[in-house]
Amino acid sequence: MIGKKMKALTSLLLFVCLALLPARAENISCKDVLSGGENQWIAFRKDFDLDAVPGQAVARIAADSKYWLWVNGELAVFEGALKRGPRPDAAYYDEVDLAPYLKKGGNKVALLLWHFGKDGFSHKDSGLAQLQFDCPSLGVTSDATWLCRTHPAYGKADCPAPNYRLPESSIRFDARKDIGAWQTGDLAGFEPAVPVPSTLGALERRPIPMWKDYGIRKAKFETRPGERCDTVIARLPYNMQMTPVLTVRDPEGGHRILIETDHAKVGEECLRADYITAPGEQTYESLGWLNGMKLILTVEHGATVTAVRYRETGYDTAPEGVFRSDDPFFNKFWQKGLRTIYVNSRDTFFDCPERERGQWWGDIVVILNECFYTYSTSLHALVRKGIEELCGWQRPDGSIYSPIPGNYGAELPCQMLAAVGRYGFWTYYMNTGDKQTIVDAYPAVKRYLALYQEGEDGMNLLRTGNWTWGDWGDNIDMRLLQNTWYCLALDAAADMADLLEAPEDAAVYRARLDALQSAVRRTAWTGTCYRSPDYAGATDDRCQAMAILAGIATPDQYDALYEVFRKEEHASPYMEKYVMEALFCIGRGDYALKRTRARFDYIVNHPDFDTLFEGWNVGVGGDWDCGSVNHAWSGGTLAVIPTRMFGLRPTEAGWKRFCVAPDPAVFDKCSLSFPTVSGTVSAAVRKKGGRIVLKLRVPDGTTAEVNLPWAFRKLRVDGKSRSEAAFSLPAGRHTIRLIQTQD
Repeated sequence: MIGKKMKALTSLLLFVCLALLPARAENISCKDVLSGGENQWIAFRKDFDLDAVPGQAVARIAADSKYWLWVNGELAVFEGALKRGPRPDAAYYDEVDLAPYLKKGGNKVALLLWHFGKDGFSHKDSGLAQLQFDCPSLGVTSDATWLCRTHPAYGKADCPAPNYRLPESSIRFDARKDIGAWQTGDLAGFEPAVPVPSTLGALERRPIPMWKDYGIRKAKFETRPGERCDTVIARLPYNMQMTPVLTVRDPEGGHRILIETDHAKVGEECLRADYITAPGEQTYESLGWLNGMKLILTVEHGATVTAVRYRETGYDTAPEGVFRSDDPFFNKFWQKGLRTIYVNSRDTFFDCPERERGQWWGDIVVILNECFYTYSTSLHALVRKGIEELCGWQRPDGSIYSPIPGNYGAELPCQMLAAVGRYGFWTYYMNTGDKQTIVDAYPAVKRYLALYQEGEDGMNLLRTGNWTWGDWGDNIDMRLLQNTWYCLALDAAADMADLLEAPEDAAVYRARLDALQSAVRRTAWTGTCYRSPDYAGATDDRCQAMAILAGIATPDQYDALYEVFRKEEHASPYMEKYVMEALFCIGRGDYALKRTRARFDYIVNHPDFDTLFEGWNVGVGGDWDCGSVNHAWSGGTLAVIPTRMFGLRPTEAGWKRFCVAPDPAVFDKCSLSFPTVSGTVSAAVRKKGGRIVLKLRVPDGTTAEVNLPWAFRKLRVDGKSRSEAAFSLPAGRHTIRLIQTQD
């Protein structure tokens, strides 16, 4: 009897608990878009009453593809949702606190959904425009009580379609068909939303911040009259991600304004927008972000643009890495590099912000090495997201590929090895101390490295993947280049295995690394350079650099390799980073700076752009269609200056211990300060007449391992004499003074 009563009581309690749980959110859509299609726009509204405003009201919002959210007419989210997704069968959701926008009594939540409706290099389409909204503390969830309609003013712009890499469409807005202040006003034409089966897949919490909104700002513009149309040109303060905001006067309406930037075509068509005026005064913001330094409007006669403004948005980070020197060229390089990083950071890192927006991992490895010395630590999350996505999209056969998320699916073996190796995943770990990401990624790394096969000569056979690409340009010794990248991947994998307490794996990786390094020396060293036996092109400077960085080249070969670097210049701006670093590693830092200055002179000193170019000849002869002028892979110098010239690198994960090993070629007057997960690190150098002063800031809880490169006859550290060039310093501010030994 007691047992039956307990069962009945348990059932009752379970029923009550279930009744108290908020209703599970349904995915909803609009009946007019259920057949699918590109560039669909849906307006959603939900009205509800509150007896009291809660202290917090976190809504979980998932959508395909982007959304804008208003609460009681106030903009709460500008461009929510991330491009899909962490895996091919999954998507992200946002968490947004609605409490600051709520009021006692009647409340109105309005959401404008933009469904791309197609794949791209940065997005995997779910096949359906859909919204999931769940705010348990308000009891508001997406269901058939929401009202919605397709927004009739939105459509495809009447201009060349963007190239296939972009999932976004160029947007048209016909103001004559606008539905007014639907966010708070009447709901004429709205109907109940339609619950639909979710095709978003498993949902994962957004791993990066919501976008930083810099607000709407005025832009100065000039109007150039034309026969049928006027051209309005507004100059922006710098290359940025922005949405144009136009104020227009048109007595009649029905006139077209083409909206584009100076980046509307980069070899192939990129994104634009257009606007069809309504009669009277009007203000319009085109919601699909564009990038560039100029906003260009082609305005049909009959309409007059009276004001041009823009809203800059971007990743929520700040350029806290500060570099200054007595060398104007490298100061300018640093500033252009900072802007290049930022304009290539959003849903993912990408190669360029207009033509592709693709997460190419060759580019990402370069940019992730820069980000630890340049931007606030919030940017680290974008690196982690990229690592998780690369592993999450791994194929059943073990291959990995990029750009993802998206539909391209190309394994470029050298780029994939860069990603999983010393400069990729392991650099992330050393700078962050985030062991869990390595725990999660290691199985994917292990499976991928197992795909490479050893040849009869001991070197790996060339893995072709889907695209056997090593760099832009000619004279690429592909098999040798791939073997050097594989050495760096083995080296990192062994350290990962140590970290995860897998000694058997570590031993296998190190044995293979030793054997492969020996095989490359035996097979590819000619006495003056490294060359694959079947390679017939000019000596590849990239491969010489990678042989040094991969631990293949031996000190007795350095002089010969230096001569190669003095004669051969085949590397693109992407691989030139590794050449520069290799020169520092063999004690030729002075030439590293000289070569970098010579090769990047045109790019860095070009007066019209504040970002770094994709190739050496972009824009030569006025040809701006041969490559992007804001390319992620070109800023590697921003990693080499801190790590090799200043010699600041973590030796224990999370910067608990770090080295301070400046190169003799360090500038006579320079300083560097940057944030780490353990606090701000800074170094300043002054050299004059054989006297050198080095000032350091060592964060609390960390130790600096100093190794000075100069022979000296007198050395004082914090006022105390020392006789050795290598020593440790605890947390605090320190001053090192030395007088060099005269030759």
